[in-house]
Amino acid sequence: MTMNWEAIYRRKITDVDSALQAIQSNSRVYIGGGAGVPIELIHGLTRRAPELKNVELTHILTFSDAPYADPAYQNNFRVNALFIGANVRQAVNEGRADFTPIFLSEIPALFRNGSLPIDVALISVSPPDEHGFCSFGVEIGTTKPAAEAARLVIAEVNRQMPRTLGNSFIHVSRLHHIIETDYPLPEAPQGGSSPQHMRIGELIAEMIPDGATLQMGIGSIPDAVLQNLHHHKDLGIHTELFSDGVIDMVERGVITCARKTFHPGKIVAGFLFGSKRLYEFIHNNPLIEMHPTDYVNDPFNIARNDYMVAINSAMQVDLTGQVCADSIGPRFYSGVGGQVDFIRGAARSKGGLPIIALLSTAKNDTISRIVPALYEGAGVVTTRNDVHYVVTEYGVAYLHGKTVRQRAEALINIAHPKFRDELRYAAKNLGYL
Repeated sequence: MTMNWEAIYRRKITDVDSALQAIQSNSRVYIGGGAGVPIELIHGLTRRAPELKNVELTHILTFSDAPYADPAYQNNFRVNALFIGANVRQAVNEGRADFTPIFLSEIPALFRNGSLPIDVALISVSPPDEHGFCSFGVEIGTTKPAAEAARLVIAEVNRQMPRTLGNSFIHVSRLHHIIETDYPLPEAPQGGSSPQHMRIGELIAEMIPDGATLQMGIGSIPDAVLQNLHHHKDLGIHTELFSDGVIDMVERGVITCARKTFHPGKIVAGFLFGSKRLYEFIHNNPLIEMHPTDYVNDPFNIARNDYMVAINSAMQVDLTGQVCADSIGPRFYSGVGGQVDFIRGAARSKGGLPIIALLSTAKNDTISRIVPALYEGAGVVTTRNDVHYVVTEYGVAYLHGKTVRQRAEALINIAHPKFRDELRYAAKNLGYL
């Protein structure tokens, strides 16, 4: 580190096509995730497709196009999704791409222990600071561990990548090839919440005590919860992911992290996805502390936050409390993510609240999401033994320590009224009631 880092940096600058010559057939390439996806490197890699065979591309959810997942490249590239996004979902379900079910907390160990060795990591980072350290910016979670474990690191240094603090840096001496870029990061659409989402938000907000620490992702339910917390005091954040809604709560003085028992005074996260406003807010902000997912999502670390509130969503919940969150029947939809990490961490926290929240219906009230049995082939992400609270717009069901009969009754009571009779009939046929 005592060498002149600027000289090292200048020596490593090259163009996309030259840098990507380092990738060979039959190798495994990690692609930076979330909004930290290295877009120019992805397009350059796709241009190289005719020269390559059997290159495995592994990544979590990426917020960009995935041109390499096109059927035209199935002999050149094969995606191994550690979490399925819309950009690779079709490829996975057509058998042209792979899906690895895994807890988000356990992904970094795959890279480190040789289960999933990385030949080349393609990453996006901030410009170096005065000491030669680049920040991973908006996606530390699995990208920092992948870059540390990779044989070779090719980095886009993006002038528009914010510099986030915490365990979020890599020195320029650790980068093998550098491409200087300057383009805006992908942004999350900031959607509104329906009256049903707002009702779920109200019910959850009523459960949350002052001084609690929250985990929430992005989407209508987390946004609705945040909108109902205006009168709370000294809330904290320890989450794998957050978006713009958190900024409003910080500015209102609701989120201070002052009463957190783990990293007091800090918002702890693994990655971020939102608008330009979010990316400006997090830049050099000492309130925000970023860490890899084996730290953020470690259930033992999560449990060190007293009054830890974990809010996670589901596609279906059956009458015994089994939660399907990653598939529609046997068709893979998303992934395991951090749901189980946080449900288990919150369950072990002093005063913790592990919450599964979902709308009671889908497809314009034609399908109940509370079902007698999960669809055949559906994945159980959170087991019936792990579930404590289930919340719909019709109420809160507390299942922990309850019999199957009590669970079925509680869940029927928070199902959409038009489905309650048929759910009760099915429960009797199954011997639950």
